[in-house]
Amino acid sequence: MEPSLILASQSPARAGLLRRAAIPFDAVVSHVDEDALVRAEGPFTPAETALRLARAKAEAVAQLPQAQGRLVLGCDSVFELDGESYGKPYEPDVALKRITAMSGRAGTLHTGHWLVDAHDDAAHPAGHGALSSATVHFAQMSPEEIRDYVGTGEPLQVAGSFTLDGRGSVFVERVEGDPNAVVGLSLSTLRALLRDAGVCVTTWWDAQPEGAQHSAQ
Repeated sequence: MEPSLILASQSPARAGLLRRAAIPFDAVVSHVDEDALVRAEGPFTPAETALRLARAKAEAVAQLPQAQGRLVLGCDSVFELDGESYGKPYEPDVALKRITAMSGRAGTLHTGHWLVDAHDDAAHPAGHGALSSATVHFAQMSPEEIRDYVGTGEPLQVAGSFTLDGRGSVFVERVEGDPNAVVGLSLSTLRALLRDAGVCVTTWWDAQPEGAQHSAQ
């Protein structure tokens, strides 16, 4: 039997959080052009960006045949520093500049969540969302440490140019808020969204063997 939940993301970190919580799911990539959407509909605040992109991802996947009759979760994370949105840097020079600006300071990681109920009887699938934000305090980093971190390639493909579940964790002094939201998916927020959709997450714990996951591109 297919899991009832589809994660509209290719993020290994989000998938790992669901697996550790024993929530069965399929992963389906949304292929949403995030930059184009923000250019077309913005400007947004960093928090608004996270929630809007999460909605776009969930709604895109909910239109696919394999989503019919299931619940689709979209997530997106945006780091805010000095009111600016920091998404994925992609380029080493961008990551160096951003991490240097973050050193010894605190910023806010916003993760948007959007859940779409794509049951067959819904011509226009219903959706609802929520935001989970956490303040991240960074240690003072030396130029050598920043260069070494960027050189690993880890910060290039993650929002805010850092991770809480990888090498970047050595530079995080503390987190105020849900640390899972910093990783990319607040499990407590997901539980609340599922409850609003009439689903008790604990009923899924025995749906399939712990750690099992399906993946579709």
